[in-house]
Amino acid sequence: MGGHALVVHAVRRASAAADVAQVVVVVPAAAREEFAALLPDVQLVDGGAERTDSVGCGLAALRPEVDVVLVHDAARALAPTALFERVAAGVRDGFDAVVPGLPVADTIKQVDADGVVTATPDRAGLRAVQTPQAFRRAALEAAHGLGEQATDDAALVERWGGRCLVVPGDPLAVKVTTQADLAHAQTLVD
Repeated sequence: MGGHALVVHAVRRASAAADVAQVVVVVPAAAREEFAALLPDVQLVDGGAERTDSVGCGLAALRPEVDVVLVHDAARALAPTALFERVAAGVRDGFDAVVPGLPVADTIKQVDADGVVTATPDRAGLRAVQTPQAFRRAALEAAHGLGEQATDDAALVERWGGRCLVVPGDPLAVKVTTQADLAHAQTLVD
């Protein structure tokens, strides 16, 4: 995208955020050399079997003095630097976890295993959550200590009993998971 891999865009934006002292990129062990060529000056660590395991590997690689942890993914490579700073500020304000989110525009239906609607939550109270997400390190480590899996680390901190704040997200933090997403993201870079 724009001549660079998504992960390069993500690392550049994260690295530009105020107070970012260390960047750790978690990679598949089999692709370590490819990532090392893309990110020669970045600390790489091998990931785990699941997303939560991979975040745990990155968390273990942090220097002891790091007390605010930002968890991000290359799929949201265009998240602006200001978004990293916004979520980190919320942790410094006393929250265990801070996530960016956008209001949900669609009506959401909760369904059972057979596809039968069981509920229609009021979308006014719903947010589509993005990354980067920020955490008080001690809370994130404790949440990972539960030994559970989740689609994001904020869910683990919630289960652990931590206070989680949602701040305004950013439309530029689009998630690139399909070719159509990639084409859309490319228009944002051009």
